[in-house]
Amino acid sequence: MYKKLVVLALLLFFTLNTSAQCAMCKAVIEGDNPSVAEGVNNGITYLMVFPYILVGTLFYFIYRHKKKGEE
Repeated sequence: MYKKLVVLALLLFFTLNTSAQCAMCKAVIEGDNPSVAEGVNNGITYLMVFPYILVGTLFYFIYRHKKKGEE
């Protein structure tokens, strides 16, 4: 177990610098129009919100189910 934690810590602390954008997204963001870059950022934020809402709702129902089981 200890070895697994050490390997996980090393993997988290020593990461490679990689680019995770597609070529078209990178070209749009590097352009001269800041409103387009803001739109891309808003789109990313919009796409990130829903998984957090779904996971939060799932954990809420699990918590509520366990709370009823204890009573």
